[in-house]
Amino acid sequence: MKKLMALLLSAVMLTSLVIGFASCDLFGGPPVVGLICLHGESSTYDKNFIDAFEAACKAKGLSKSQYRIVVDVPESNKCYEEAANLADMGCKAIFADSFGHEQHMIKAANEFKDVHFFHATGTQAKVKKLNNYHNAFASIYEGRYLAGYAAGLTLNTMKNKAVNNVFKVGYVGAWTYAEVMSGYTSWFLGLKAALDNGYSATMEVQFTGSWYDEQGEKTAAENLITRGAVLVSQHADSMGAPTACDNKGVPNVSYNGSTGKNTLVAYSKINWEPYFKKMIDNALNGTEVPTDYCGSFTDDSVQYEIGPKAPSGAAATLERIENELKAGTRKVFDTSKFTVNGNRVTSYEADINGDYEPDTGINVIKTANGVSYFDESNASEFRSAPYFDLEIDGITLLNRVYESDENGNPIIIT
Repeated sequence: MKKLMALLLSAVMLTSLVIGFASCDLFGGPPVVGLICLHGESSTYDKNFIDAFEAACKAKGLSKSQYRIVVDVPESNKCYEEAANLADMGCKAIFADSFGHEQHMIKAANEFKDVHFFHATGTQAKVKKLNNYHNAFASIYEGRYLAGYAAGLTLNTMKNKAVNNVFKVGYVGAWTYAEVMSGYTSWFLGLKAALDNGYSATMEVQFTGSWYDEQGEKTAAENLITRGAVLVSQHADSMGAPTACDNKGVPNVSYNGSTGKNTLVAYSKINWEPYFKKMIDNALNGTEVPTDYCGSFTDDSVQYEIGPKAPSGAAATLERIENELKAGTRKVFDTSKFTVNGNRVTSYEADINGDYEPDTGINVIKTANGVSYFDESNASEFRSAPYFDLEIDGITLLNRVYESDENGNPIIIT
């Protein structure tokens, strides 16, 4: 019996030793960086972050024990709890991917001064002035413009679908926030720019009141198609809209990745891998990361691809337009290309600080290369997250959703 007990004790000690080794450098070390996601990989939005995070960790030589991914974290105090837990585990850099995570990440940043917290689509980094809190986004409006341009090229092959030379298209949006409004407007402007002379387009937008609601997104797309949309795009995170389009044989422009469907015209996405590499360098070496950062085509943070439904020659055309955007000779929000209530926009005080109120005295209309334009996502002067929220002519909002009730149900305004 004593011999048996001795063997069992030895086994326990050996197990403890192995567990101890697993948390030290011999097996990769404790976690260095962490990622907090609103949903899991079923959401195209979150999967895009997860894939980029894992790729960046691998590129930087981190083992699986040196990074953590936490999924299905709601926009509530649960985010703070997960951020605090990752900090307690030893993470030196922690990223959260959803707009509503921001206040909880700021709370964690105030508590864990030696940990850096990073947040996508946020608005408060410059306002709070914390040395360890950062916002990041990318000029995805340029990627959406190119995806819209691909849509316009596709419509040029569908002239039998135009009514009196006017195409009607649809867009499924999550919330009536600047991020979504900037996205659908840039997409629509790209589409219109690609149309052959003599043709124009109008667009209807339907909001779901959720970043991820597969059935809601599918129903919204079906409604838009029933109302006459001959092509549909989206800023929502499931396969609902692409599935509805595929079922109806309607061309679709997706977001964050390929749908794998024959009706796919194009997609655009933010490639977060370059930024995650900066974040890892910060965690490992103390490398400085800007308070507010906006990636672009230049650092490969903005990407797009064309699908099987795009016409031949589209790739070369989009490359030419992309080069014009890079050179600054073409501006997505060129104020000569749209009107608001029949008037050209000459000045605009946008909501820069993220408090849902215009920031008086700040004009975001700029001029460069002879072009007057809305200066979107200017992180160095304003902020990286979108603030374009103008409702331009030619786009009709079928409903609006700004917030949820106490039970989490969207408050829909029709």
